[in-house]
Amino acid sequence: MRLALSAEDEAFRAEVRQFLSEKLTPDLREAARLAAGAVTDAPVAIRWQKVLYEKGWVAPAWPKEYGGPGWSEMQRYIFASESAAAGAPGLPPFGLRMVGPVIMKFARPEQKAHYLPRILAGEDYWCQGYSEPGSGSDLASLQTRAVRDGDDYVINGTKIWTTHAHFADHMFCLVRTDSGGKPQEGISFVLIDMKTPGIKVAPIITIAGDHEVNQVFFDDVRVPVANRIGEEGQGWTIAKYLLEFERGNAYAAGLKTGLAALRRFAGTTRASDGDTLLDDEAYRRKLIEAEIDLAAIEMTENRIMSALSTGQNPGPASSMLKTRGTEMSQRLSELGIEAIGYYGGVYQPEAREPGRNAEPVGPEAGVTLMPKYLNTRAASIYGGSNEVQRNIMAKLVLGL
Repeated sequence: MRLALSAEDEAFRAEVRQFLSEKLTPDLREAARLAAGAVTDAPVAIRWQKVLYEKGWVAPAWPKEYGGPGWSEMQRYIFASESAAAGAPGLPPFGLRMVGPVIMKFARPEQKAHYLPRILAGEDYWCQGYSEPGSGSDLASLQTRAVRDGDDYVINGTKIWTTHAHFADHMFCLVRTDSGGKPQEGISFVLIDMKTPGIKVAPIITIAGDHEVNQVFFDDVRVPVANRIGEEGQGWTIAKYLLEFERGNAYAAGLKTGLAALRRFAGTTRASDGDTLLDDEAYRRKLIEAEIDLAAIEMTENRIMSALSTGQNPGPASSMLKTRGTEMSQRLSELGIEAIGYYGGVYQPEAREPGRNAEPVGPEAGVTLMPKYLNTRAASIYGGSNEVQRNIMAKLVLGL
């Protein structure tokens, strides 16, 4: 893999930096900095998505034929790195990175023509209907049923931990269309309009005090059969394909930015004896070890990008990246709590409101450290728990 920047790549990086300098407004930066959840709140994320859409940069990994910019893997890496370093809001992944690739691969031409432009423009906001009570990592045990009635499916059941369902107007959903045979063989993949009668969204407030996830209930919800992606019973294959992209997110750029911010914080916050945390050999060693492990994560990302550039799926490498990326995210959040000390115990959600008037208790940079620590506890569970990822690696990589 070629990692050094060519003259063209250097020019592209300069263009990206100039664009971010001009378009990434202070209020967008502040909202992104204060966000503690896995996904930036929809109003902020959609504002930034529309800016990128106008530039033609909203979907770096999409093929040009579907509205992508036609970037090389290095250009995508540069854009992700520079966006993270500039503090840009993260875009909602559900449309652009998850259901979008599924629609490209499995959908009918008319479905592609309808949904893909709307996903790019941010006209549709999506959520993911996978997990259910008792069917999280054991996804094949899901029980939400879809019974065929003429040209419709009638859906009954519930989905849980549904991120941003309270913002979404569409859901991509796994439903059981057949109870005979193996559990995986009776699952289908459907697209649901969240305004359909019979859908109820109930909030779940996280331990960090945020409303990020929900439980969604379906009571005789009628969904056109035409909204199914792929064939009936093909949902398990499609779900696995989508999860490769969910698990294969780019972690390194954001983690490197977080580590750099943590290092700055540890180098400026002084204890009563006048020393900083960076003066402490044990803490400094933890940062160095994290930096070394982060370099390994970055190389794994490069391997995945190389596979994608030749038309391959991420495959089991996405499980490796998901495991290492989420565990590193948790590790950095733990180092953040160690740095902030007793100020981490102060509950101050008002200090995380963009444009707030309330002064934070403790260092300004530490306002989000405890909420991020609490939120990242779930990172090694969603998208398939890391225990499941290790089973995948054992089977597909080691042949066990």
